[in-house]
Amino acid sequence: MSNGYTLPAQTRIGHIHLKVADLQRALAFYRDLLGFEVTTYYGDQAVFLSAGGYHHHIGLNTWQSKNEPPAPPHSVGLYHTAILYPTRKDLAAIFMRLRAAEYPLTGASDHGVSEALYLNDPDGNGVELYWDRPKDLWEYESDGSIIMYTRPLDLRSLIGELDAED
Repeated sequence: MSNGYTLPAQTRIGHIHLKVADLQRALAFYRDLLGFEVTTYYGDQAVFLSAGGYHHHIGLNTWQSKNEPPAPPHSVGLYHTAILYPTRKDLAAIFMRLRAAEYPLTGASDHGVSEALYLNDPDGNGVELYWDRPKDLWEYESDGSIIMYTRPLDLRSLIGELDAED
């Protein structure tokens, strides 16, 4: 159905809410490793986390999933949650944090418009950590569509962001 309606340009995805098997294990990942801050607990079955004081970017709960196994990989469900970092240097910093924690990546890609690190949370939910290149660096087809691709991310160049002068 096409009725000519498009979302306002300022529309954003507000938050995600994930079912997890173990709240403390999920907190160790989202709070302790990735750095989200707890904004509130909802009893002992849910917690809400954010970046920068927003009410919540991530909700975690065990209401229907306590001690349950991860969803099968070849089933319907969430592919990944994408967390947008403001700069390439910020992406380099979280990469080094993951590396120091010996947390495994499932991929690292250059998509032309963005660069991304891929991993799974402890419940097997896909997580993408990425930054967007400035829009004026994006490439376009002659018809105006955005050129995107998946190429290996140059991790040495990414790490070099931490040595670069501001």
